[in-house]
Amino acid sequence: MDERTFFYELGKLLYIIDGAYGAYGRNCNLVSPNLLWILYALNDGKRHSQKQICADWDIPRSTANTIIKDLESKNYIVLSRIKGERRELLVSLTQSGKEYADGILSDLYRREKEIYSEIEDPEESLSALRKLAEKMQKIGGNIS
Repeated sequence: MDERTFFYELGKLLYIIDGAYGAYGRNCNLVSPNLLWILYALNDGKRHSQKQICADWDIPRSTANTIIKDLESKNYIVLSRIKGERRELLVSLTQSGKEYADGILSDLYRREKEIYSEIEDPEESLSALRKLAEKMQKIGGNIS
């Protein structure tokens, strides 16, 4: 296989995976695939800033802000100041937000668990993808 074929096939596979998550979100009547990823990020029980969510999930800041403001208006999240930060806020699910996220994500987690059980070496697969992702970030940089 040459490099063109490799990256062509890689692109198709990435879009198939992304499309599967997008279809799941549409089946849950989510207005945006980014809403699914924000809920996914917030539902892990860890602390997240809006800036970190945008960086981790490659979501434009304005898009994330719109989604977060909507979630806040529905009392699904609370925003709180981060000590030492002037502009960055911590985003946390409220109890009703946790119930909302669980209602959307529980079936997705179940499906992911089924697929995960079929992966021969998950750690090796993830490690290879992580290395590839790090190298691929060069594509967006300066062309030399």
